[in-house]
Amino acid sequence: MLYGFILTVHILVCFVLIAVILLQAGRGGGMADAFSGTAQSILGTRGAAFLTKATTTCAILFMLTSIGLAILSAQKGRSLMEGVRPMPVKAQPKSTPAAEQKPAPAPEQPKPTKQP
Repeated sequence: MLYGFILTVHILVCFVLIAVILLQAGRGGGMADAFSGTAQSILGTRGAAFLTKATTTCAILFMLTSIGLAILSAQKGRSLMEGVRPMPVKAQPKSTPAAEQKPAPAPEQPKPTKQP
């Protein structure tokens, strides 16, 4: 129950974090410039400060949910291979020694002809 809740929050934070990062104007201008505007024109004069705080908050939530999911997964103690039965090993036929095997005959090569 708790694992599912934290996983849902983690996924939502991932999408919000992606959106907030893409809206910020960086060297290339960000996604905000693609829609003919900067963060200040889209979100007002305090848009850049808001995006910075939103990025920081989302990054902290992302790290906390990642750590929480790791701890809960470790407590479960299950393995992916837990329910898998090992395949029985079949006895392989003995191969013949190399001395008994005959090598394949080499193909005949035509003799070079001399031209006068």
